[in-house]
Amino acid sequence: MLTLARRLPRARPALRALGSRSMSLKYSKDHEWIKMDGDVGTVGISDHAQGQLGDVVYVDLPDVGSTLAQDDTFGAVESVKAASDIYSPVSGEVVEINEALNDDPSNVNSAAETDGWMVKIKLSDPGELDGLMDAAAYAKFAEEGN
Repeated sequence: MLTLARRLPRARPALRALGSRSMSLKYSKDHEWIKMDGDVGTVGISDHAQGQLGDVVYVDLPDVGSTLAQDDTFGAVESVKAASDIYSPVSGEVVEINEALNDDPSNVNSAAETDGWMVKIKLSDPGELDGLMDAAAYAKFAEEGN
């Protein structure tokens, strides 16, 4: 499987503007996002990434209780175009997975940065958030074809 960052084609210059919901999200260079609520972060793939993947048909998620290090592979997304690994933007313990994706993986396409979330992680090193991009930096990153 390929990483999202390595397999995404160059973004169109007219990359869709990120909505206000993205203002509280942080993004990794592998196209995952995280939204914090206390010491737990909700993680998924970016709207940009889902658009590049095409129709998602299957999502493989870790077991609750799994321990992840930042940049660890924690699952995979399969679409009609390709299969791509999903990487953890932070270190911590998986405390919840989005079971709804088992029945309707298309939520990743229709609501990538809301209902299409994948895991919730209790952070072990909140300082790792400082190395992630805000919405404006991520939009520029994606627009540059990363």
